[in-house]
Amino acid sequence: MADTATAPLLTNHGDKLAKAPSIDDTIETYMGTTGAGQLLKAILLAFAWAFDSQQVFISVFTDAEPLWHCTGTDASCSAATASPCALPASAWAWDRPAVTSVVSEWSLKCAGPALVSLPASSFFVGCLAGGFLLTTLADSLLGRRKMLLTSIVSMSVAGVLTAFSPNVWAYAALRFVSGFARSMVGTCTMVLSTELVGKKWRDTVCVAGFFCFTLGFLSLPALAYTFRDVSWRNMYLWTSVPSLCYSILIYLLVQESPRWLLVRGRKQDAIEALQQIASLNGNSITSSFSMLHACTMQEDAAGSSGGDSVFATLHSMWQRSWALRRLAAIMTVSFGVGTVYYGMPLNVGNLGSNLYLSVMYNAMAELPSSILCWLLMGRINRRSSVIGLTAVAGLCSLACVVLPQGAARMAAELVSFSATCTAFNVIMMYAIELFPTSVRNSAVGLVRQALVLGGVAAPVLVALGRDSSFLSFGIFGLLIGCFGMFAACLPETRGKAMSDTMDEEEQKEAAVANCTVDHMDCTSADLV
Repeated sequence: MADTATAPLLTNHGDKLAKAPSIDDTIETYMGTTGAGQLLKAILLAFAWAFDSQQVFISVFTDAEPLWHCTGTDASCSAATASPCALPASAWAWDRPAVTSVVSEWSLKCAGPALVSLPASSFFVGCLAGGFLLTTLADSLLGRRKMLLTSIVSMSVAGVLTAFSPNVWAYAALRFVSGFARSMVGTCTMVLSTELVGKKWRDTVCVAGFFCFTLGFLSLPALAYTFRDVSWRNMYLWTSVPSLCYSILIYLLVQESPRWLLVRGRKQDAIEALQQIASLNGNSITSSFSMLHACTMQEDAAGSSGGDSVFATLHSMWQRSWALRRLAAIMTVSFGVGTVYYGMPLNVGNLGSNLYLSVMYNAMAELPSSILCWLLMGRINRRSSVIGLTAVAGLCSLACVVLPQGAARMAAELVSFSATCTAFNVIMMYAIELFPTSVRNSAVGLVRQALVLGGVAAPVLVALGRDSSFLSFGIFGLLIGCFGMFAACLPETRGKAMSDTMDEEEQKEAAVANCTVDHMDCTSADLV
């Protein structure tokens, strides 16, 4: 490794400069092969996804509508009564203590769907606001590690305070704060964990994050069943306090991304981070850091040529019709997918089956989706996969409207959610491949916000669906099925080289257009 690390950057073949090493290759050269210790640290970091998923889906149980029964003191109350809202308070009672749900504790049963869905919608609105306002901080002022720590601590503190909410308005406000804080947890976790390991292990670390998200989702039914007869406030305490303890581990054990440190010009900090990683991998850096210095200079030159804010990249995309067309199409698809992805778990209470088992089945449906994407990503077409998956999800969701309560309806809901999860994963990869490096982070961030925007609408539809299945399952099916068709407007990216600049991608777009207009027999090599 020492010979490689000290190899000269300039060669005397005439007056030509040798191609400078990429920053990824240089960092991997210094930190060596990823060892078990570093891989375990990256997986520990990926566990942040578990706490993230708990906050996303905790309202499935805390905001659930409890079952009720007639007390027998009023003849107007019977098993055929659809709602107790028109009955005297003495004629009916909740099956369990009122403190088990915010709906029963604060008498929201008859307050209307807008107020019932307010806390969950506030959470996703917070996610949306945080995604727009905090995105650039991880690339600029705070960095990946500090942004992640700030997000986890803020989310956890908001969760603890939520447990002491005196009314639904304070509860909704704290859910907004929690959503605002957690908006960067998943993104920072994925970016930092993949930047701390070698290229060979990046896919594995990403999949580990998806598994941890599912693990957090799976933990909720177990917690909810444990606290089924006590206050819903226990759910927030038992998910938020461990998250605070986890943030201490991250602070003590995880270092900042060497790549980000280099881009920000903090060369000495990058060297120290690389030495820590190399030591954990059982290697020692004995050579000079000449390659690292060259990469730093190269990144500085690239960064000085243009703005690095989200507004600069948005302006760059706004000037090009092909970029706007791609962004509009994939954001439209993402909105439909996000509505179902976030809405289905919230809507399982409307299936008429056991709430705990229904949520557990939905959580387990994410496992095969992650595995399939990992195994098939290099073999499947992105465009046709998105269209097919959203069509299946839409049809199965519509089937839930007409199927009677029972195993068939539960199976249709699971197939719909599993197809949606797979479409979710494919869309994220598709978005990365559709846009060049210079605008990729901002473009993918906007796609993620479109997914969250679908989550904002989902709780309202779920609340409306308590009286009519079509207003939840039916609209879910129509949204994801119809919006998924917009993927037909996107180019196929499988097997294509990813561009670094907008000009490079524009040249490829022009080449495809020329091939279409002139009916030329263009090979894939002509277009990559």
